[in-house]
Amino acid sequence: MIAADLAVTTLNLRDPVQAQAADEFVMGRADGTPFHRPAWLNAIASATGNPAHMLAAVAPSGKIRGLLPLTHMKSRLFGQAFVSSGFAVDGGVLAEDLRAAQALGAAAQDLARRGVGSVELRGGAAPSDEWVRHEGSHLGFSRPIAVDDEAELLSIPRKHRAELRKALANPALRMETGRTKRLIRDHYRVFSESVRNLGTPVFPARLFREVLDQFGDDADMLVIYEGDRPVSAVLTLYHRGRVMPFWGGGVADARRLRSNELMYYRLMGHGRTRGMTTFDFGRSKTGSGQAAWKKSFGFDPVPLAYHSWSAGGERRDINPNSPAYQRRVEYWKKLPLPIANLIGPWIARGLG
Repeated sequence: MIAADLAVTTLNLRDPVQAQAADEFVMGRADGTPFHRPAWLNAIASATGNPAHMLAAVAPSGKIRGLLPLTHMKSRLFGQAFVSSGFAVDGGVLAEDLRAAQALGAAAQDLARRGVGSVELRGGAAPSDEWVRHEGSHLGFSRPIAVDDEAELLSIPRKHRAELRKALANPALRMETGRTKRLIRDHYRVFSESVRNLGTPVFPARLFREVLDQFGDDADMLVIYEGDRPVSAVLTLYHRGRVMPFWGGGVADARRLRSNELMYYRLMGHGRTRGMTTFDFGRSKTGSGQAAWKKSFGFDPVPLAYHSWSAGGERRDINPNSPAYQRRVEYWKKLPLPIANLIGPWIARGLG
């Protein structure tokens, strides 16, 4: 597709030269996220089988002026769409100017018309007025990391700080960070139980391994143990000074132990030692207990807005607050954990 002095093409992310050019563009922009990076698209494609498309608006000189990462999500239960970015909480058009953004949006529409039908953008501005704005379903949370552990503790509201102090005083609780096979295994053990209890199918175990492999030092695991038992765990991304805990949770006993409070507090300190300055707590469903918990941790909610376009005027029903979605959640909570872990990855591949 041609738009004035721009050509929109699909990059080959398995080509090291093209992938590096895309990555340099993302890392050079303040509004770039980990979910715009080739590493994210490649990890999702390898782990779930959902095809990746990196659209690039390119000037005659060969310089990239905009990117739109797309994952082709496919599910018998939830339908299909091109999503920017699949399994992510951000993405969308990343462009130097409006012309590049419009060209990328039009190219995504052309791609969707060939059979997929719709496009979902999870961040950024709408490429044009043809896109529908969606807001009210999710909130974002972030704040600066304090200068040291004591200042971090004092930045947490009094009630929640008292709960955290109980965890800090528990000699049985300890933290480990890294990228070892044991930490990856223990993270999945905790995460799969946590999401089942929330009514959500668990992702394939390979997804977490692929993200760690693709991002290298820009991702790691943090696990809280009670003795030798993993009780809370999180996979974290690090991007342009931001600590971004992404896939985390705790076992049923985590509430009693306050191990989730301890985990995120320790992660703030871990991020500080890595030179990070902002703690990005990600998104939560509006009105959810998770959103209230983050607010009580000292994070102010910011409403998030997404955009979509559909050739037929309809979009996938993945709104967590819809009645149909809530019925699925309640059913999933009742499944035995072994069964949930067996069939969950098959369902979750098309949900992201």
